[in-house]
Amino acid sequence: MGSAKQRISGALILTLGASMLVGCELPERNTQVKSIKIGVTLYDQYDAFLSELMEDFNTYAAAKEEETGIAINVEVYNASQSQATQNNQVEAMAQDGCDIICVNLVDRTDPTTVIDLAEKNDIPVIFFNRELVEEDLERWDKLYYVGAKAFESGMMEGQIAAAAFLQDPSVDRNQDGVYQYVVLEGEPGHQDAIVRTEYSVNTIVSSGIEVEKLGYAIANWNRAQAQNKMTQLLSQNGNKIELVIANNDDMAVGAIDALKASDLSREEWPVVVGIDGTNVGLEAVKNGEMVGTVYNDKEGQAKGMLELSFALATGGNLEDLNLEDLNLEDGKYIRMPYAKVGPDDVDEYLNR
Repeated sequence: MGSAKQRISGALILTLGASMLVGCELPERNTQVKSIKIGVTLYDQYDAFLSELMEDFNTYAAAKEEETGIAINVEVYNASQSQATQNNQVEAMAQDGCDIICVNLVDRTDPTTVIDLAEKNDIPVIFFNRELVEEDLERWDKLYYVGAKAFESGMMEGQIAAAAFLQDPSVDRNQDGVYQYVVLEGEPGHQDAIVRTEYSVNTIVSSGIEVEKLGYAIANWNRAQAQNKMTQLLSQNGNKIELVIANNDDMAVGAIDALKASDLSREEWPVVVGIDGTNVGLEAVKNGEMVGTVYNDKEGQAKGMLELSFALATGGNLEDLNLEDLNLEDGKYIRMPYAKVGPDDVDEYLNR
């Protein structure tokens, strides 16, 4: 993709002969629409979950082209973890004539420039995966969010970890009745990281398990950083660690990389849990290296983004979105549910 953008051109350009639809303060559908342009900016194109989500997004876009005869052009930008860069990309997309802009915010607390640029150019914005503050989303009536509720993933991660402790006495290696754990967190101050950690630990405690926090480290959602941080935690705590709570699968797998390189035998490994259900995370569950992960529905989110983008760009009725039983909450939110994944059902998710 490079540092600038990736372009996926539509294969068909036909005239849409559909009836006019009106809804949600959108203009009447333009029955002469031949193509639409969707701009997407990612906080980091190398994030495994986002990479897989965008693959699904492009797949849905191609299917939508074939279904409707309207060409869907997708331009993807990598913000490289810089909000200033992302702001410039949004401005470039506006100037380039994008009908819709999808933003995976670098800094969820600083969407002001993005919103101002969108409103100035009257271009709807769909924020996704990294949820901005609710008050910011209410600043303009053409702002939307597609994602999931972070606390649900934390609760499920805690349930997976608690079940491992309660069902397998060997997990409590020192037999003190206490779950000794470390945490690999996403970003300092990031809402999802904070919420996932808080709810995972609280859920374990609410299951009647006493816990002891041995340490934590910020690994910025990154596998390599997590490996380095886990190596440090192992040097400080050795085989005292009974549980690794990682805010995402990449960091969980990074912890596994560190465990593989350590002097610990496989029997001495702590329980490792993650979130997102990325391909590498699911493989680790299948191989028994992770006890489980929490599946973040990237297919559902990608479909939600695509269907919402298409409806907004063509003046369609948002109430008719092709999202099965999922509604647009409060006229602004599409949220997909999480799911717990363990060895018994991992193949189902790997085959999606």
